[in-house]
Amino acid sequence: MIIFEWINDQLLKMEGLSYLVKILVENVFGLSTQEKLGGSIHFFIYDVIKIFILLSVLIFIISYIQSFFPPERTRKILSRFNGLSGNILGALLGTITPFCSCSSIPLFVGFTSAGLPLGVTFSFLISSPLVDLASVILLASIFNWKIAIAYVIVGLILAVIGGTIIGKAKLEKYVEPFVFDNKIKELDLEVLKFRDRVVIAKDQVLDIVRKVWLYILIGVGIGAVIHNWIPESIISAVLGQDKWYSVPLATLVGIPMYADIFGTLPIAEALVLKGVGIGTALAFMMAVTALSLPSLIMLSKVVKTKLLIVFTVIVTIGILLIGYSFDTFSYLLL
Repeated sequence: MIIFEWINDQLLKMEGLSYLVKILVENVFGLSTQEKLGGSIHFFIYDVIKIFILLSVLIFIISYIQSFFPPERTRKILSRFNGLSGNILGALLGTITPFCSCSSIPLFVGFTSAGLPLGVTFSFLISSPLVDLASVILLASIFNWKIAIAYVIVGLILAVIGGTIIGKAKLEKYVEPFVFDNKIKELDLEVLKFRDRVVIAKDQVLDIVRKVWLYILIGVGIGAVIHNWIPESIISAVLGQDKWYSVPLATLVGIPMYADIFGTLPIAEALVLKGVGIGTALAFMMAVTALSLPSLIMLSKVVKTKLLIVFTVIVTIGILLIGYSFDTFSYLLL
């Protein structure tokens, strides 16, 4: 247990890095980390470095593993399963794809055109931006393992239930016709050597970092402002745990934004440190990652209005239930 705690504190939470950044702020910048400006700079530098290190390492490992499972092989595996088992596998597949909601849509199109059941592809589409292996580690580094594991479980449940409902409703006619003729690109990964897979993993890291770096900087910047400049009384008055509307309000605020989970985690961290319920913070985070306007607009190009509404309603209800559940039982997780 002691060894596990040390690994968690030093490798995930990077307490040594936090101490080094504190020395930098106080001795080089001449600012106290106990004051607003110094605290904000410490929060920003520490979180940015920590997130980029963890993100790069985890995406490299995940991408290397993914090189053994190209889309066609994944499709063949999923095609062997129907019903609930297919939805579960679709949701689990989403956990090993480090994509935002917009990046997941092309794979959703490819899987649908390849003949996978619509419910299975929607389980993947819901799970992919909400839950991935990298986000689990980052959640644990910011909060704790109980919250990280609970988040993964409820995210997978939402993906499985959402995909199952859509599959049972037989909504295939509300998918745009061109989707069924759009084939995913396939790489011949069977003959790849170790060096080739390393190159693929490295390129995936660079590609994802290029896509998310700005959102991470913005998210950490917002988190630093919330953590050090906005009084706790103001945040509690709006999003306090005693407010019944805090979860739907956080969800509503999150929808117009666009970022992936890596950009929203620092904001969620700052909100929780200010006394906001963990469920409210997670509801905001899930709304940004799964229901952002850009992703809904992009999805509207491949599915018709009725299916888009069904998807949005299912995910929204799921986020609200998850948010209220986490706020209600937070004493078990913190």
